[in-house]
Amino acid sequence: MSDYLIIGGSGKTGRRIVEHLTAAGHTARAASRGGAVHFDWHDETTWDAALAGTEGVYLVVPQQGFEYAAPFAALLKRAEAAGVRRAVMLSARGAEFVPGNPVFAAEDVVRGSGLDWTILRPTWFDQNFTEAYFAPGEDGAVVAPAGDGREPFVDLDDVAAVAAAALTDPRHAGRTYELSGPEALTFGELVALLAAEAGRELRYVAADPADYERILTGALDAERAAFLAQLFAAIRDGRDTRLSDGVQQALGRPATTVAQWAAREGAALRAEAVAPSD
Repeated sequence: MSDYLIIGGSGKTGRRIVEHLTAAGHTARAASRGGAVHFDWHDETTWDAALAGTEGVYLVVPQQGFEYAAPFAALLKRAEAAGVRRAVMLSARGAEFVPGNPVFAAEDVVRGSGLDWTILRPTWFDQNFTEAYFAPGEDGAVVAPAGDGREPFVDLDDVAAVAAAALTDPRHAGRTYELSGPEALTFGELVALLAAEAGRELRYVAADPADYERILTGALDAERAAFLAQLFAAIRDGRDTRLSDGVQQALGRPATTVAQWAAREGAALRAEAVAPSD
């Protein structure tokens, strides 16, 4: 069994990868600025200790700034020197709709490294509706500027399973997997499925794109806000509806449906709602 470094190991994707690897008997070290394994993209003095003894590394882009290629190149050079053999990068499907997208430059760096590499390009996560971005407000509203556009949302557990497989199995080296669910739904359809399973009053509210971008700009740097706004535009106008079979290719099984995810997630939400308070 091997030792794997999961950058962003406390995040939505990272913590699930840790669970998959640990269940398979591997050592998975969750690295973050505040984690047990200290790693900071903006402090290179934290890198060598984190990389030591590592078979493979899972890469997510820094949360601050919008330049990814240079830090990826610097880290992968150190990783190769430290004897790391594999790198798995979380990219994004739909990024092609953003001119000059820096994620693609980072992908090129990973492909050009001396490590065996795998790149994952998932669509929007199902879990964005429960863990981030669109989590319902107190009034049950899920607000987003997606209109009636359809998106083949993907289950993060599928993404994590593919990442764990790519880290541990050399057959995935040199592959770029586009990961989506098996059907494209509107935001309203997904919210309705989740509401039915959770037994809660939830509703989708289609936000005005310009208003929503102004809200994003107040919360994020201008470049990242514009990036997200263009991704939403690709959903609204139907450019991102296509299905991808990366989950089937990598795991040999179909991707999880939104209905399956909603049943699992809704049951958890229902249990939280009836749990006694302290």
